[in-house]
Amino acid sequence: MGVGANVTGQREPEAIRARPGASSGRRDGLFLASVGFVGLAIAIVGGLSVAQDRAEAGQALPLWEPMVWEASSVLVLLLLTPAIQILTRRLTPLEAPWPRTLAGHMAGAVAFSVVHVAGMGALRWATYAALGAHYAPLGPLGNFPYEFRKDLLVYAAIVAIYTAWLRLVQPARPPGPSATPEILEVRDGARRHFIPLAEIDWIEAAGNYVELHRGRTPVLHRASLSEMERDLRDAGYVRIHRSRLVRRDAVVRVESRPSGDYIVGLADGRELAGSRRYRRPLMTSAGPA
Repeated sequence: MGVGANVTGQREPEAIRARPGASSGRRDGLFLASVGFVGLAIAIVGGLSVAQDRAEAGQALPLWEPMVWEASSVLVLLLLTPAIQILTRRLTPLEAPWPRTLAGHMAGAVAFSVVHVAGMGALRWATYAALGAHYAPLGPLGNFPYEFRKDLLVYAAIVAIYTAWLRLVQPARPPGPSATPEILEVRDGARRHFIPLAEIDWIEAAGNYVELHRGRTPVLHRASLSEMERDLRDAGYVRIHRSRLVRRDAVVRVESRPSGDYIVGLADGRELAGSRRYRRPLMTSAGPA
């Protein structure tokens, strides 16, 4: 992981006003725990209901069977939830361009359902085998259209609730001038580095991290680009591309292209590609190109 400037001998700032991603892991963990708690309740109620329905229909079966069916589904769902959280942060429904967001989440829903159905089939087969019984591991996949309809609703519900969760737990900024961030805390193992935002000209997505470009050496910071955009909006950063933010004060020129895209020139001579989808925020502040 890249590191920021050495702060040896520098007194730690009394107030770190911008900590994008510093508590994202804790928030995601709490959300995952909530999903697990609700899933456990659903598994218990669902298992008991299936057992009762079968008994009333004259097809009584041991209670452990419906419990295994429900628990295996919930367990695989819980294991897949972090992947849905990551995709939702990258393609936030209320922020990203909707065609790309919709396509990304449809692909995510299909992948989620395939893994969910195959995974619970494998878990049921292993559990049955351990108890001396038999379960066809590919059985659920044989009824995939039925399973997919249910999984699509579950996936959409997780995305919607997680999106609302992110907005709900986003720390409120205090009113007035102090709401503008000045220093960004970057963790490097047990060490912490405090980077003035005035030194960061642009920020680019890099997997589960972002690259903070200060000078010629980028610094890795564990946060999503959407988180950085939300937290640094008041600090003068705007999105110019689906994977890139730029600090307005670092821009010295904007050159339009016939396609509608544009080039952003920085004070140090570097040039960044901008997308026409994200043209308006920069143009509003920088004036006509």
